[in-house]
Amino acid sequence: MVIEVRAAGSIHDVDAAAWDALDHGPCPFLRHGFLAALEDSRSIDAIAEKRRRSGWNAVYLLAEQDKKLVGAVAAFVKTHSYGEYIFDWGWANAAERAGLRYYPKLVIAAPATPATGPRLLVAPGAPPATRDALIAGVRALADDSDCSSVHWLFCTAEEQALLERAGFFPRASLQFHWRNRGYQTFDDFLGALKSRKRKQLRKERARAREHIERLAWVPGGELAQAQLDDLDRFYRRTCAAHGGRDYLRPGFFHALARTLPREMQMVEVIANGGRRVAGALFLETPHALYGRYWGADVHVELLHFETAYYAGIERAITRRLPLFEAGAQGEHKLLRGFEPAATYSAHWIRHPGLAAAIEDHCRGEARAMAQEIAGLAEYGPYRGGSDDEA
Repeated sequence: MVIEVRAAGSIHDVDAAAWDALDHGPCPFLRHGFLAALEDSRSIDAIAEKRRRSGWNAVYLLAEQDKKLVGAVAAFVKTHSYGEYIFDWGWANAAERAGLRYYPKLVIAAPATPATGPRLLVAPGAPPATRDALIAGVRALADDSDCSSVHWLFCTAEEQALLERAGFFPRASLQFHWRNRGYQTFDDFLGALKSRKRKQLRKERARAREHIERLAWVPGGELAQAQLDDLDRFYRRTCAAHGGRDYLRPGFFHALARTLPREMQMVEVIANGGRRVAGALFLETPHALYGRYWGADVHVELLHFETAYYAGIERAITRRLPLFEAGAQGEHKLLRGFEPAATYSAHWIRHPGLAAAIEDHCRGEARAMAQEIAGLAEYGPYRGGSDDEA
C-alpha cells in the first residue's frame, strides 16, 4: 500500500492515542501530552495559527497507510537558534558573513529539551518505507517553508546513520548520563565508587539534608495549584539568576500536570518549619528518568545536587530504571556518578559551499569529541579493579 505524508498544524489536530502508539523509545518529550502542554501554554506556536511569538512554529508530518497513522515527525520552522542545546550560532554567523540567509531553518527536536530519543516516530510493524517517506516529507517541508537547512537534534545513533545515508551529515556532541548497574540500594551505588568520591557524596547529602525537613516526590496528577505555582516560580527564578531564557511560558507546568499526569513528577523540598523552598521537575517512563528545571527560593549549600542528582539516582534505583538523564552540560556530574555519553544530530545545509565548510568542521569536531569522551571516562568516579583510590 502507498504511504502518504500530510502535514498537521497543531498537535490537537492529531489523535492522541494514535500518536502515542508510535514508538517513542524511553523518551516522553515528543508524547502528545508534552507537545500539547507546550502549545497550550504558548511555549511553542501551532503554525496553523496567525500568532507566532515563540520562534518554534510546529508542523507535524503524518505518514498514513490506508488512512492509519504509521509514522510521524514533529518539525519546527524556526527563526532563531535558542532552546536547542546542539548549538549552531557559529554556523548562522558564518552564513551572515557570507551574505547568506540562515533563518528560517527546520528543526526536528523536542523543544527546549536536550534529551535523546527517536525523531522518526514509527508504529511497530510499519513498513520500512515509512522512514524514507518521512525523511522525504521533511525535505519537502524545508523547500515549501523556504528553510535554509534541516537539523535533526538528539536523534538516536541508528537514526543518525540512516539520515547520513539519506544525505544529512552527522555531528557529535556529549552529555553526562547515569546508568543503573543493577544497584539494589543507594548504598550499593556508593559502594561502586572510589572511596574518596563515596565519602564526598555522603558528606554532600548530609550537609544538604541538615537544612531541610524533607524531600518528597509528588506525581503530576496529585500536584495542587500552589505546588505548580511554586514550580513555575522556581524555574523562572533560576532562569533570571543565571541569565537564561524562560522558554517555558507561564502555565506550562500546570498544563503538563493535566496532559502527562503519570509521567510528570515534582520533587519538592520542604524546609524546617514546613515551607516549600525548592523543587525540580522530573519525567519518568518505564525505561528512563529525566530531571529538569531545578529552582529554589533560598540558597542552601549543595541542595541543588541533592534535589537534581542524588534524589534522581535514588529514584532510578528504587524504580529499577536503567537510565537517568539530568539535562545538558555539567562536567561536575562526572564526579557524582554520571558518565560521558555521546549524543547525536544530523544536518543538511541548502547552500553547497556553506554545507561543505560546516561538514568539514563537524568531522574535526567529532574526532575531538571522541578524544574528550575517552579522556573524561578515565577520570570517572567508579572503582577500576583493585584500584580504589586512582
